[in-house]
Amino acid sequence: MDKPKRPFIKSKRSFRRRLPPIGSGDRIDYRNMSLISRFISEQGKILSRRVNRLTLKQQRLITIAIKQARILSLLPFLNNEKQFERTESTTRTTSFRTKNKY
Repeated sequence: MDKPKRPFIKSKRSFRRRLPPIGSGDRIDYRNMSLISRFISEQGKILSRRVNRLTLKQQRLITIAIKQARILSLLPFLNNEKQFERTESTTRTTSFRTKNKY
């Protein structure tokens, strides 16, 4: 009933390091809209650090830049461009009841 012991072999997967989303030449500033817009969701929310793959310092600077751009009206606080498309128009029919006066 003894199980044969096999040595633990660690699989060697080759993984490619992703390039950082902010290059060394990019300046994090509220005026750099092309950079800032990459870190905002479609709803206008600031994306998390894990999603952005930023360092803590970079995430803080991005957050401050986004908030400054919002205050100066360069960015909207909310992006409410959701368009609800109805395939069938649903009209409410209200039945008017007439009282019988008999």
